Amino acid sequence: MCLSRSAAAVTFLLLAPALLLAQKGKDRKNNDNQSGYDRSARATVLHVANVYVMADASNPPITTVTPGHEIVISARNGDWVNVFANTDTKDEQDPDSEPEFKDPGANPDPSSGWIRDKGIVSPATPNGDAILYGAAAEFEAEAAQPHPPKGAAQAAHLLYRRVTDYFPDSPLAAEAAFRSADIRWQLDKEDISTLPSAHEQDAFLRPQLYEGDLKRVMKLYPDSPFAARSAFDLLDEKLCGDWQGLPKCPEMETNLYLKYADRYPGGPKSAEALYDAAYRQGVLVTMYTVDEDKKNAAKAAQNCQAIADELRSKYPKSDYADRAESIAFRVKQGIPIYGSDRD
Repeated sequence: MCLSRSAAAVTFLLLAPALLLAQKGKDRKNNDNQSGYDRSARATVLHVANVYVMADASNPPITTVTPGHEIVISARNGDWVNVFANTDTKDEQDPDSEPEFKDPGANPDPSSGWIRDKGIVSPATPNGDAILYGAAAEFEAEAAQPHPPKGAAQAAHLLYRRVTDYFPDSPLAAEAAFRSADIRWQLDKEDISTLPSAHEQDAFLRPQLYEGDLKRVMKLYPDSPFAARSAFDLLDEKLCGDWQGLPKCPEMETNLYLKYADRYPGGPKSAEALYDAAYRQGVLVTMYTVDEDKKNAAKAAQNCQAIADELRSKYPKSDYADRAESIAFRVKQGIPIYGSDRD
């Protein structure tokens, strides 16, 4: 029996919400498993694991899996696990650009083989979020040493990322997502800082840093301290590479930091942002004084003191309040903030 048009319309309206929910669930599943592999089979390693053709270490390994890179487990045989290794290499690459300096060993090609069944963490591992986070923190601490082990920062970046990927509901997920994104951001900044273009005033003349990871943190955790910290990192893209003694850069950067502090009141980086703004106004006093522009020098001095006062009022326990007060005092004393301060 055929339905009338009105009955068919009613049926569609009743089914539409269910279809929409089903599609959202499908989209979420696809987003959580972009690699196309069964989530339960995905895992990572906490140490450098050799991959062999057979479950036998008597022959040389065909490749390695470094900490944080993914494997897909297909079978087990005693103390051995058959895997498809380094399945995440393409997912980890910046989709918009190639890095200026590329370590061939950092992204090995995917390979099938056997690894020993140890140091493997998957979404099913009990306390896996804490295990991954702790391992990432260890590598991050090593990377901060004067002579860090090769690959320590990259391992920390990847392991933090696995916390969020495998355990999205973990209380550690938000901070792990930010730490992963921040490490990648700082590594990219370090690479780009060695290029001649890094000293260009205008941001568009410099290679652009990959913003995807930090923006992902802001999207997933919009009202968290980690969103505020991500936004602070992203200011780097808008700063001048080199002021070249011209006032336009510190003027522009002052406004960036003041807008940031207004956008994230009480945030973990807001006091630092106000200090950065006060410092730049102190710099402007020096620049305008050198140019014999007394009017703008006096205005910058007033701005510097006003920002220092605001910092003292809003963040009295922060070291940045004391530092800004010191800047404002030196400005009053006629001590240059930028360049040489010798009489």
